[in-house]
Order: sequence, then structure tokens, then C-alpha cells
Amino acid sequence: MKKILILLSVGILMCSCISRKNLIYLQGEPISQKEIREINDTPYKLQVHDIIAIEIKAEDESFVEMFNKSMSTSAGSQNVQNTSPMGAYLTGYSIDRQGNIRLPYIGEMNVLGYTTKEVRVKIEENLKKYLEKGTTIYVTVRLQGIKYTVMGEVNLPGTKIAYSNNLSIIDAITDSGDVSDVGDRKNVEVIRISPSGDVKKFEIDLTNIKAVNSEIFFIKPNDYINVKPLRQKSWGTGTTGLQSLSTIISLLTLFTSTVLIVRTF
Repeated sequence: MKKILILLSVGILMCSCISRKNLIYLQGEPISQKEIREINDTPYKLQVHDIIAIEIKAEDESFVEMFNKSMSTSAGSQNVQNTSPMGAYLTGYSIDRQGNIRLPYIGEMNVLGYTTKEVRVKIEENLKKYLEKGTTIYVTVRLQGIKYTVMGEVNLPGTKIAYSNNLSIIDAITDSGDVSDVGDRKNVEVIRISPSGDVKKFEIDLTNIKAVNSEIFFIKPNDYINVKPLRQKSWGTGTTGLQSLSTIISLLTLFTSTVLIVRTF
């Protein structure tokens, strides 16, 4: 009986402890590239509720001033910065449920499923109708940040907005307080929804250096990042050797007490 208990304890201890390899990001040696390769970065296509910033410059300043909106603060002396969530919401153009934005002169324009570059070209073509021939016009269209959601075994789950042109999954997870000790870094899910409604699910191993070359290492706006729990969490045996040992001692104590009670009766 003693041998069985010892073997059982050792087995539980070995299986319940989380290996150090499961906690370290981007392990392995990077592969040196002998030639420049094209980055697999498909342009993002706009979706409903995205907010885009549109800036237009032309020789006729009175013509473009309606486009370059700004929102004053209650004090009236400062402008709300576009880098703030409120500033992005108030000064940007939000895509409605029909996939449209409303612009001066142009009116309703559908941008659903378009890239920001395609929207820029579309605006330029429409505005040229109202300008004298040969007038130069410069249009800039960009997303007002990358919105994403991190859920599961992270310390600070939730929806966030990164004011950047690109964002890696490592950046997104780090900004969410990092993966907890019982989170599975080897099998992180990324759920991506296209403008047509198609749902795709990807998996990435963040403990492997090869993850950097993955097509989903850089996330897209509106991505859902799901960090699943390790088996140790469902077992409830602890994340460290000391915690697991405490659990084993508690089980042995309970077993011994039960045996003594049974013998007494």
C-alpha cells in the first residue's frame, strides 16, 4: 500500500507541475534569411462599426475644411486628441450597419469590404467632380486604431484599441497583463470574422520562434484572441511543485484519516 501511495504521489506531482517550457515565449533559434521575402500581410477590409479618419488637402482650403473635422473640449481652448477613444469616435467617420459613411458633397458612400487605399481612391474620384480641372487634391484614409478582444487565461481580459498601424499577438497579450500560469501558450486561438460574415479560426504556438513567421502573428482589427487553460487548471493540483505537493499531502491526510475511521468502526 505504501509503495502504491508513493508511486501515485510521484505520478501526480510530475503530471501536475507546469513545465518551464510551457511558460517561455518564442523558444528556439531564429532561421537566418538569405533573401528578402514578402511579408504575408493581406490588407484589411473595412467592416461595420469600424471608424476611419479622413484627411483631405487641396489648394482650395474652404473646400476641404468641412472634411477635416475637429472637436473642441468643454473649455474650448484645446482639441480632443485623435489618439484618445473619445477623440477617435467624435472626429472619425463610423461605418453604419449598411456599410456606409456620410461625407460632405459626396453624401452616402459604401465602404464595406474595401481597403483604406480603395476608399482613398474612391473619395478622390468623387471629389474631382467638384474641383477645377488640374486642381491637386491629396486624400489620406486610415483606421482609427486596431480594435481587438483578448479572453481566457490572461490577467486583464477585455476589448482594447491599439493606436498603431500594426500589432503583433505578443503585443496584444502583453497589454492584457500576459498569460496566466495556467494559460496554454502553445495553442492560442485567433478568431477572425470577414466582412461577409465568414468565421475563421487559427491556432498559434507562442512558445516557438517560428510563430513570428505565422500569417496571424500580426493581428487584424476585430480579432478575438482566446487563451485556453492548461489541464492543470481543471485538475486543480497547483501550478508549481510546492502547490502540487501541498495538494498531495492534503489527499494523503484525507486518505489516512478515512482509513483510521474505518478501522475504528
